[in-house]
Amino acid sequence: MIQVKVFDEEHEDDLEKSVNEFLSGIPHDQFIDIKYQIAVCENVHEENSTMFSFSAMIIYKK
Repeated sequence: MIQVKVFDEEHEDDLEKSVNEFLSGIPHDQFIDIKYQIAVCENVHEENSTMFSFSAMIIYKK
C-alpha cells in the first residue's frame, strides 16, 4: 500500500528535522519520493510581517 506523510513548518530547519526523523523510522526500501514546496505570504495589515511555509510530502510504501 502506498502512503503519504505531509509536513508543514515555518522554518526550513524545522522541516529538515521533521522529515529526517520520519525517514529514520522507515526502512530504506519503503521510501519512494519527496515533494517539496515553499509558500510566502505578506500580511498587508502589519509592516514587515512576511510568513513562510516550508512543506514536504513523503511518499512511501507501508
